[in-house]
Amino acid sequence: MSRKVLHIPGNWHGDQPIPPATMTGPIVTSGGVSGMDPETSTVVEDVEGQAKWAFEHVRRIMAAAGGTTDDICHMNVYVKAREARPVINKEWVAMFPDEENRPTRHTIQYDALAGAMQLQIQFTAYVG
Repeated sequence: MSRKVLHIPGNWHGDQPIPPATMTGPIVTSGGVSGMDPETSTVVEDVEGQAKWAFEHVRRIMAAAGGTTDDICHMNVYVKAREARPVINKEWVAMFPDEENRPTRHTIQYDALAGAMQLQIQFTAYVG
């Protein structure tokens, strides 16, 4: 099965040889999707802005895969501080307003996020 790199605007993962996401057959997997401003390739400072951009990048990745966020099966959200959860929940509900049609999600406190990064998303989707 062939693998396709999914490109979206921004300098993803700095100098690391990691794409923002790939599609292998109908399966889409992301790398760490941050709240980076794609114009400057820098992470915005506040957690609200980071959440807004991170969820927007998820939408862009899914569009590049030929799908939508309805195709997402599972999402992990890594946060530096648990206090980010209400901000993430706001973006989550905006992306998945139907409580009977949401993917599973796990929010994990992770202190090793790089630099000013407050959160990072990783997800799996099936575009079929």
